[in-house]
Amino acid sequence: MPDKYTVAFLGLGHMGVPMAANLVTAGHSVAGYDVVPAALEAAQSRQIPVAAGAADALAGADVVLTMFQSGQQVLDAYRGTGGGPGLLAAAAPGTMFLDCSTINVDEAREAARLAIEAGHRSVDAPVSGGVVGAEAGTLTFMVGAGDDDFEAVRPLLEVMGKRVVHCGAHGAGQAAKVCNNLILGVSMIAVSEAFVLGEKLGLSHQALFDVASAASGQCWALTTNCPVPGPVPTSPANRDYQPGFAGALMAKDLNLAVNALHSTGVTGRMGQLAAEIYDTFAAEGGAGRDFSAIITDIREKSATGAPAAHGTAPPPDAAGPGATTAGTATGNAPTAHDDGSPE
Repeated sequence: MPDKYTVAFLGLGHMGVPMAANLVTAGHSVAGYDVVPAALEAAQSRQIPVAAGAADALAGADVVLTMFQSGQQVLDAYRGTGGGPGLLAAAAPGTMFLDCSTINVDEAREAARLAIEAGHRSVDAPVSGGVVGAEAGTLTFMVGAGDDDFEAVRPLLEVMGKRVVHCGAHGAGQAAKVCNNLILGVSMIAVSEAFVLGEKLGLSHQALFDVASAASGQCWALTTNCPVPGPVPTSPANRDYQPGFAGALMAKDLNLAVNALHSTGVTGRMGQLAAEIYDTFAAEGGAGRDFSAIITDIREKSATGAPAAHGTAPPPDAAGPGATTAGTATGNAPTAHDDGSPE
């Protein structure tokens, strides 16, 4: 691969735009494209060159970087839909296909298979670090690829991130991402429940934070993305829960984790319950709020005595059964936008 890359950057959402802007600043040649006109305008405002269409963006590209919302979008873009040629057919032989979307592990492996069979190279590299990390160029990339392909894309990823981890073969990057976000989703619910319980017991937010942040309850959800305003001034709780990492995206990632649990036969009761809780949160107005705003749902339902979300068991003395089903939340229309999680 060359010292400076020519990159077709497809998917200019909240994370894609700053990532592409960092590539431009580092001297790489970028042609961006998104199906949403507002995304193209946002890219142009950051001096990112935009193409008239996806095929135009691929002209002369060494790397095709995709940041889409779903695995189906990635596969459709690779293969083409409606009888039209896909990205794999439009790209020059031997092009590097670098997918930074967060999708199912099986979908990532299928995308790699399609790219390789078409005569190209393939890397899956989902990201962590959120919009703040994308802006600062401090993202973490979890990479699934062969050794040579990993080394080929590493310099490009290091422009956009501060940590690049080779997790294994194709699909391993996605596997690391869903496992990480399973931990994150469950821990944010636990931290939020603890703060609401502390409120009921007369603890101040600061007192609970001072104890837990220096004790065995310490975790990223508490010390970096604290769900109450005050203890961590930079957390979204101090900005009325503006994301950050949106509730709809946490619901999506937890459902990817649940898919992986089911496909592997792993008993994951906490992961299943966390997915149901965030599904309900997103469906009831939390889709566009930071995922830490789950505390507001817990607090409101604690005040009324209602269960915090579908699938939770009522206390032993409560009347009536708990709900046991929840839908799959998407929260956003299916566009060629990216997503990225905070840690």
